[in-house]
Amino acid sequence: VQLVESGGGLVQSGGSLRLSCAASGFNSGNYGIGWFRTAPGKEREEIGCIDNTNGRTRYSDSVKGRFTISSDNAKNMGYLQMNSLKPEDTAIYSCAAGFCAGSYFINWGQGTQVTVSS
Repeated sequence: VQLVESGGGLVQSGGSLRLSCAASGFNSGNYGIGWFRTAPGKEREEIGCIDNTNGRTRYSDSVKGRFTISSDNAKNMGYLQMNSLKPEDTAIYSCAAGFCAGSYFINWGQGTQVTVSS
């Protein structure tokens, strides 16, 4: 079982990035995919989750309206589209597989760095 994030990088404030989360070794369509970020000196924050069994999503207030979570179950992929990025969005972004209800996640990716310059 493995989750691998990609798509991170350096972007200017106001810009956009799309992160990908490639799942292998299990059918991600049977689970939820959560997205998290860890900013320097801060605790890990759950920024959203998609329940791949029904397509329902939820977002933290900090990213609602700017970030969009989606999945392609046929490809075993998850995506995090980030728009209107701000310097405070700078963090390591990770995906995890599990259950959105209760925020119970079983398997985690290593993360990808996103840096937003002002």
